[in-house]
Amino acid sequence: MDPVLVHEKGIQLLHNPLNNKGTAWPFAERDRLGLRGLVPPNYASLKEQQQRVLSRLSKISDPIEKFSMLSALQDRNETLFYSLIKEHTKEFAPIIYTPTVGEVCKNFSALFRRARGMYFSLQDLQQMNAMVYNWPEDQVEVIVVTDGSRILGLGDLGVQGMGIPIGKTALYVVGGGINPKKTMPVCLDVGTNNESLLNDPLYLGLRQKRITGQPFMEFVDEFIEAIYYRWPNALVQFEDFSNNNALPLLEKYRKKYLVFNDDIQGTGAVAAAGLLGALRVRGDSIEALRKERIVIVGAGSAGIGVANSISYTMVQELNIPPHEAFEKIYMVDMYGLIGRPAEGRVSKRPEVSFAQRPYLRNDIQDGLTLEETIAQVKPTILLGLSGQGGIFSEEAIKTMYKYAPKPIIFPMSNPTRNSECTAEDCYKWTEGNAIFASGSPFDPVTINGITKFPSQANNMFIFPGIGLAVTAINAKRLSYGMLNKAAIALSHSLTKQEMDIGQVYPDINRIRQVSLEIATTVAQHAYNLGLASLPKPRNIHTFLEDEMWDPVYADQIYVRKR
Repeated sequence: MDPVLVHEKGIQLLHNPLNNKGTAWPFAERDRLGLRGLVPPNYASLKEQQQRVLSRLSKISDPIEKFSMLSALQDRNETLFYSLIKEHTKEFAPIIYTPTVGEVCKNFSALFRRARGMYFSLQDLQQMNAMVYNWPEDQVEVIVVTDGSRILGLGDLGVQGMGIPIGKTALYVVGGGINPKKTMPVCLDVGTNNESLLNDPLYLGLRQKRITGQPFMEFVDEFIEAIYYRWPNALVQFEDFSNNNALPLLEKYRKKYLVFNDDIQGTGAVAAAGLLGALRVRGDSIEALRKERIVIVGAGSAGIGVANSISYTMVQELNIPPHEAFEKIYMVDMYGLIGRPAEGRVSKRPEVSFAQRPYLRNDIQDGLTLEETIAQVKPTILLGLSGQGGIFSEEAIKTMYKYAPKPIIFPMSNPTRNSECTAEDCYKWTEGNAIFASGSPFDPVTINGITKFPSQANNMFIFPGIGLAVTAINAKRLSYGMLNKAAIALSHSLTKQEMDIGQVYPDINRIRQVSLEIATTVAQHAYNLGLASLPKPRNIHTFLEDEMWDPVYADQIYVRKR
């Protein structure tokens, strides 16, 4: 074997974060690959490397600084990065994703160090079919894409929204065992309407207003066609698109391609799973859904997605007619309750959208405030997807508590400052009797001598398992039935110990086990529906478990090609 070629290959491995082992190169590989002298002489195992990083992180209190350190680690050694997150998911998931990722996106241009993922901009029109071949990996299974128009509760951040796909692809790896080489974060830069970004000399995106309407749809069409031309079996996950585009894009592509909108479908499945988990904590079965009264605050794409998921669960699992399922849900938007206009009163709401129409109430007055709605409806379940911090007032929750001794209250908006209420306030106003889950993490709360452990309604519980299932079996598309089965599987993953302390979601440190169970259920349903392209394995669970990538160092052995 030519020693020069071997050395060149060794140097490539040393500087490729997907293959680099840092100080963990075995001495035999150092000799074989010409790396002797190019790394410190002392060998350190993967576990010892983790301890070194943890020691440094323990001295940092600022979440952004922790993010920067972890991001730098990912840039030089992805195996070490993912092994660390896998072993300490509860500690570091909030750093690499919500809530820290919101601040990261706000400062993305200033924090930028190394290119990661792909950017498709208006400058690339008619070039995307060729551009996709600039990506170095032939096998891409999961693509997370945003246009930066509605980042968490922060609004239009343009190209700085790339922090979302980067974080989500990392969670696919950690939670679903997707090989990082097979993931691709993407940002579509179609301009921004954020004046502060347009005037920021550090801003990395196009300095022009957003395109809208048909030009925007044609731009996305070109992107989707280019992606599926090169990677016909990839899962494309839409993230943080504006409300006026999110649902139309999903409806346009979902029957033709393997696409998924996490804000609509992921949030909906997580919310449905959380409600089923909350019923179990309350001592009830899924049958209790027949009698629940549900108020959802926020009627955008996320709120509609949650309402649809809950309705679909009732229809599929309880054989409730769709119109009866819709009638159990009351939706409140910025104009108040979506209901029947009062006689002689002009509604402030411009119109009820097509997506909201199934939830239009004819039995209650339009425009009621949240407090008025709760007083009339007497809900047992209150969900927040409004992005309006503190909108669950003391009056609203105390009124709800009068009629529901074990109220189920989920303020699901991100980041933390946009949460509809805090865990502490919710428990205080319900004397510790609320069953609580939130979109952002909250610390435990002690009330009346009892410590409550708030659950986090984290989409990370859903999309990694779905991604594992559909990519492993080459699913043709993702059906609503598959999403419903994912929600059911998530609710069933709760242990008795978790329910005993009031948890409605499993411990995040069990994410890979939970994702495997979800993936098994989703894959089985896909085979039942005829939506899988690969032959059905003898044991789906074992097959999927074998498909999961594990962050351990692989042996590097190269044989000279003849």
